[in-house]
Amino acid sequence: MFSVESYKGTREENYKLLIKQLSALLEGETNTIANLSNASALLNQFLDRTNWVGFYLMEESELVLGPFQGLPACVRIPLGKGVCGTAAEQMETIRVEDVHQFPGHIACDAASQSEIVIPLIKDGKLLGLLDIDSPEKNRFDELDQKYLEDFSEVLVSFL
Repeated sequence: MFSVESYKGTREENYKLLIKQLSALLEGETNTIANLSNASALLNQFLDRTNWVGFYLMEESELVLGPFQGLPACVRIPLGKGVCGTAAEQMETIRVEDVHQFPGHIACDAASQSEIVIPLIKDGKLLGLLDIDSPEKNRFDELDQKYLEDFSEVLVSFL
């Protein structure tokens, strides 16, 4: 359906195409797990220099592992713990240049060096998080953050 070869424009053009592809992929589907699974697969195909792309879902008062692409991961993360728990508690995106400098970082994959976590918020309620790790320090910049937040907003509209 979608191929990496279709991303031949600027980074911004490629992100915009990715978001259009997400909308087309999720159109008419209401199952949350199916939509998150396809979203993680699409991001994993699109993003380079990453080693984990996936979701954590709010369940009662903690984050629980959802659909993802990558090595096996931590199953439960308490609010306020690590990058994911902190982003969930603050309900805002956190971009970490060097995870080893982040107090309380939870290392699910020892190869991870940088991370971006985007809360999935609908009607003021935290549904979960998009979590992306990279084996490179300082992998994610402001452009990545802007378009990954846009991607997440489109995704939330289908959840």
